[in-house]
Amino acid sequence: MNTLGKILFYSMIGLILVFLAIIILFFALAFSGSSSDVLSSNTKPVGNLGVDELLSCYLNPDNFQEALSQVTVTWEKKDLNGLVYLYESGAPNLKDQAAEFKGRTQLFSEAVTTGNGSLLLRSVRRSDEGEYTCTISSSSVGGKVTIHLRTAAFSAATFTMSNSTLVAEASRWFPKPNVTWTNQTGNELNGSTLFTEGSDGIFSVVSTLQAVNVGDAYNCRIENNLVTADAEAIVTGGGVLGRTFFTFSVASSLLASVYLNIVTCVVCIYCMT
Repeated sequence: MNTLGKILFYSMIGLILVFLAIIILFFALAFSGSSSDVLSSNTKPVGNLGVDELLSCYLNPDNFQEALSQVTVTWEKKDLNGLVYLYESGAPNLKDQAAEFKGRTQLFSEAVTTGNGSLLLRSVRRSDEGEYTCTISSSSVGGKVTIHLRTAAFSAATFTMSNSTLVAEASRWFPKPNVTWTNQTGNELNGSTLFTEGSDGIFSVVSTLQAVNVGDAYNCRIENNLVTADAEAIVTGGGVLGRTFFTFSVASSLLASVYLNIVTCVVCIYCMT
């Protein structure tokens, strides 16, 4: 390798290391958002439209040993005119609460003295999506955590069987999902799916799979960019046994896009060396 080649080679290696460092830093910043004293069990929850959602926020129990006094819990939402919720001096103080959250939020007074400031948000709406900040302060410890609430509609699938045709129905999905059928060995099958959009923009899903066999197991996966439902069905002589497992996306599409672009650049640079 000549001198110029060596220079180019080591320059490219240096650029690759820089890109990797950027990736690590980007994800570290994206998934942080809490002080060490205040935590959340889920900083990127997906709220089911029309269903209550608990936004988790609590003091790190390692940092105090006794019941707390003079606890204040403040919930705020980015770009909101007013507060989501304020708890101080042993009671709610809702005089500055934003109109869209009136009658829809609750803290649990008995839990606040133990450092738990989790917020119950009733009947989640699409407009609830956004960035929330929970701040807890007491006589001894305090801090804040940022929570990014995302909203979707999702429901479990129910199965019926008729004339060797297996039917999966799910009544509420948003955004519009994709549906995939597989057999018990993971091979994709040819199913047929009908989507019906309601006046509220939420889709109902009816998907059919023909020529199924008694005794076999099938999986109907319903998924969008936020939620995946794996509905398992076992066909028996007397009907269908079904169950559904939900999983939720962790990284936002923005993070995934940035990560993909950086990795692509790294690969291209590596290929040029």
